[in-house]
This record gives sequence, C-alpha cells and structure tokens, in this order.
Amino acid sequence: MNLTTLLMSIMLSLLPISELRGGIPYAYFNGASLLLATPLCILTNALVAPIAYSFLATVHKIFHAHWAWYTSFFDRFVAKAQRRVYPKVSKYGYWGILLFVAIPLPITGAWTGTLGSWMLGLDKRKTMMAVFGGVIVSGLIVTSLVVLGVGIDSVFIKRI
Repeated sequence: MNLTTLLMSIMLSLLPISELRGGIPYAYFNGASLLLATPLCILTNALVAPIAYSFLATVHKIFHAHWAWYTSFFDRFVAKAQRRVYPKVSKYGYWGILLFVAIPLPITGAWTGTLGSWMLGLDKRKTMMAVFGGVIVSGLIVTSLVVLGVGIDSVFIKRI
C-alpha cells in the first residue's frame, strides 16, 4: 500500500461521478487496507455535504444577482421539482434522504442528496446528518460487496 493509492481513493470519494463507490474498490484492488481506506473514504465523502451546500448557496446568489434568465429558469425548475418530490419528502423526511444516499447506485450519493435537499429548502443541519448517515451505510455496503465479491470470485474462478 502506498500514499498515492490512498490519495487517489480520497479524490475518487470526492468526485460526484464515483464518490466512495469508486474510492473503496480502487483502494482495495490496489493493495490498500480496507481498515484504513473505508473510514478514510467515508469521511471524505461525508465532507461533500457541507462543501456542496456552501458552494450551491454561493453560486446561486451570484447567478441570481447577475442573470435574469437564471432566475426564471431556476425558479420554474425548483417549483416543478418541489411539486413532484415534496410529497415523498414530507412522507419519508430525512430518513428518505438517508436511504437515498445509502443506496450505492449511480446518481444516489452525497452530491445528489445534498443538491436535492438544498433545492427543496430543507434544513441544512438535518440534511448534513442524513447525508452523513447515508454515506456511512453506503460505505459499509460497498466494502461488504467488495469483500464478498472477491470471495465469491475465488469460488468460481480457479487461479493457475
């Protein structure tokens, strides 16, 4: 295991396209210890929520102040999203966000959960806790799948 592998795992855990779903397997298949890589990738991916929330708020203020087209587009987009999604959010609340982030599938991670919560105007602190909980569950699921997948691989494939 080397530092480059861990740094690459951290970078993959920060990216919206891979998040820890890419970071943990990358670390494992490049020889890093899962006891070190899993908590590191979980913590790194959990940092996405406050970073994304602050970034979204800042960019929104700048765009809202300077471009009228952005204001009309964004307001219509958010109103439509709120009409479609808000009944589900009001039914499941922050547990729904936690479960959404916890499912290790494409487009269901910390970035999307934070973006959706921000667009719906949900409480920042509660969103952070829900996203962090979802990231922990997702990290444990991904780690389990990596370990079990390698174990099942050895049952079906004979190494020469």
